[in-house]
Amino acid sequence: MQSDKTISCGILDDLSAFVAVARTLSFSRAAAELNVSNSMLSYTIKRLERRLGYPLLRRNSRSVAPTAEGQTLLLTLQPALEAIDGALGNLSRTRDRISGTLRITATREGYEAVIRPVLSDFSATYPGATVEVIIDYAFRDIVSDRFDAGIRLGEKLEQDMVALPVGPSLRMAVVASPAYLLQHRAPVTPEELQHHRCINYRMESTGSLYPWEFENDGRKLKVALSGPLTFNEPGLMLQAAVDGLGVAYILEHEAAPHVETGRLVRILDDWCPPFAGFFLYYPSRKQVSPVLAAFVKRLRAQ
Repeated sequence: MQSDKTISCGILDDLSAFVAVARTLSFSRAAAELNVSNSMLSYTIKRLERRLGYPLLRRNSRSVAPTAEGQTLLLTLQPALEAIDGALGNLSRTRDRISGTLRITATREGYEAVIRPVLSDFSATYPGATVEVIIDYAFRDIVSDRFDAGIRLGEKLEQDMVALPVGPSLRMAVVASPAYLLQHRAPVTPEELQHHRCINYRMESTGSLYPWEFENDGRKLKVALSGPLTFNEPGLMLQAAVDGLGVAYILEHEAAPHVETGRLVRILDDWCPPFAGFFLYYPSRKQVSPVLAAFVKRLRAQ
């Protein structure tokens, strides 16, 4: 003998079929809506009536209408089935909705070049998502520090990271103000920078000064330079160069607006070839959260 629970589970489709016929007042319209044949629908209604022990529909060759018992059942069933459909729809939408917090570590340059251009569209597309950006120039252990991903230059990444290019190739630029160059002859080789007031960058990850890297016609140089100013923030280095305080080694696209207006002059341009740009990196493809996957998709589209 079947349990009441088994009967209740099996009868749900039959009740839905009854509601479709009673609502449309037509077996043919209900059958088309349910994607079944008229004969199958008629059999389903008869089976339901046998189970319940009373007729639910009055029907003849021209019309269909609920009986008094059928009308009473319809008034209860229709809102209940609509509520079930609504709940299932909400579950489906919740499953597909991107939500949660995405934590990213990036340099300010990485944020400006990679994250900022897509933030508006990403936030509008996924209003349930929260993006938390930590500006940091040290190389963070994104696993132990609970970051989902990081953005750094490709040449600085660990080998065990999944890394996706998220920007074009970059170039460095050696720049100084016109006022500075009036007082100091512009260098024509990297070695001549030893005689200039160079603005240095101290790397937080190692505590050491960043060597200026050059290449020309297959010849590569790393030049360790001294100078009156050292910063751990490239934006301050750029501003110091604009102020005429020395020569700076800056990403080309950051110096470009000042070069275009004449506030800075590029030197040693032929010693600064392109190199791999920014990458978004994370520990493992198996650990990608839905919100990170959505962010990566947006970056690729950009």
